[in-house]
Amino acid sequence: MGDPVLSFTDRGIYCPAGDFYIDPWRPVDRALITHGHADHARAGHGAYLATHAAGPVMRHRLGAITLDGIDFGEVRQIGGAEVSFHPAGHIPGSAQIRVAVGGEVWVVSGDYKVRPDGLSEPFEPVPCHTFISECTFGLPVFKWADQRDVAAEINDWWTTNAAAGLTTILGAYSLGKAQRLLSLVDSGIGPILTHGAVEGTNGVLRAQGLTLPDTTQVTAETRIKDHPGALVIAPPAALGSAWARKLGPASTGFASGWMRLRGVRRRRAADRGFVMSDHADWDELHQAIRATGAENIYVTHGYTDIFARWLNDRGWNAKVLPTEFGGDEDEAEAAA
Repeated sequence: MGDPVLSFTDRGIYCPAGDFYIDPWRPVDRALITHGHADHARAGHGAYLATHAAGPVMRHRLGAITLDGIDFGEVRQIGGAEVSFHPAGHIPGSAQIRVAVGGEVWVVSGDYKVRPDGLSEPFEPVPCHTFISECTFGLPVFKWADQRDVAAEINDWWTTNAAAGLTTILGAYSLGKAQRLLSLVDSGIGPILTHGAVEGTNGVLRAQGLTLPDTTQVTAETRIKDHPGALVIAPPAALGSAWARKLGPASTGFASGWMRLRGVRRRRAADRGFVMSDHADWDELHQAIRATGAENIYVTHGYTDIFARWLNDRGWNAKVLPTEFGGDEDEAEAAA
């Protein structure tokens, strides 16, 4: 076998045959981007390539960038590499990136989940020789319930709060998780308000055809007494902030896979925690890896050492790939 299809540098995952990077964390000339979360789609690159579905939110977040779009499944030749993007199921527009050079196929999964959420393009297994997989939740304790059951818990909590005269504030990342929750809650319980970061993203996705319930952005002029029994969707960093305190007496919650761990809800200053993630759980990670047929697995951002050891014990050739990817996205958006 010749040189690897992808190599690992201090700027990110690099394809020598095509002279491009995938989700680089430092400025490069050409970047292929799996999805629009801030740890994967960063500012400063010369040119970007992403799915047509991911493009609008990237422009919304990054401003005036040189961005080319590609359809899911479309094959494009970049130098000596054949490239295509395939649904990752993480958030709307998210992709795995397949790179083939001289008959050798590698797939960079980005972030993914296997179970459909009703909003994102469903995960598509891509056969390959080498698979680069996240393992954010790569421990057996992380197993997700049916999202309809979680939605029922949230609706019951919101109903109870409304009856007690409390505003319900639910922390959720502004791209992906917030829209998923909006699609699941019962809008008949009361009005739905949003933080500006959430509403800005809602507008971009609605313009692409995503159907969401009616929402009202919280502004300096908003009087919460005009919205009795409201549910407010805000980024996690807004919980406990001056912005949230302006909403008066409230019960706060947080929706995340991390709610599976004891103690996390307390650190998030939340009254309630709801276990819901846009990442694969323990079982989904195994399902996805098996479906690729890959013998070589690189694991990144998560419980990498433990997960790689588990894979090696079961016959895969697994290695840890250090990266600068984070959990979901930059929370600094919730400053005001």
